[in-house]
Amino acid sequence: MKKVAVIMGSDSDLPVVKKAVDKLRELDIPYEAHVMSAHRTPAAAANFAAHAAENGFGVIIAAAGMAAHLAGVLAAHTTLPVIGIPIASGGLGGLDALLATVQMPSGIPVATVAVGGAVNAAVLAAQMLALSDEGLAEKLKNSKKEMEEGVAAKDAALQAQL
Repeated sequence: MKKVAVIMGSDSDLPVVKKAVDKLRELDIPYEAHVMSAHRTPAAAANFAAHAAENGFGVIIAAAGMAAHLAGVLAAHTTLPVIGIPIASGGLGGLDALLATVQMPSGIPVATVAVGGAVNAAVLAAQMLALSDEGLAEKLKNSKKEMEEGVAAKDAALQAQL
């Protein structure tokens, strides 16, 4: 199975990013996590992205706040899918990061999840990898079934209370 790269612009993003890592672990998806900055280590970020496919990665998740250029920088240097997680930091509550992550120029797409949407980033990465991995596709089907059963149980509990 291909690995998922989880790149964060700062170690302060870890509390959010850990939710993606936990979901990848739950699905038994191999991953690597690194801190790289679009602004402070641009050459390292570009080099990582340029060689990600040959290093066994299938998807890159990039988490960044404020200017949030990381996902775009990575996407500019690879043909792998890149998923951006905007991080709420600074004075705008993540709106700046959301807009910076989602507004990519033509030809440099970045799939973008909600501000702080690390779990969805991991699930989306898993769905991409599952296109060529039937075992992973089955795990995702089971996960959806568990969510459905969980909601049905909550509804039954609510009905019992009312």
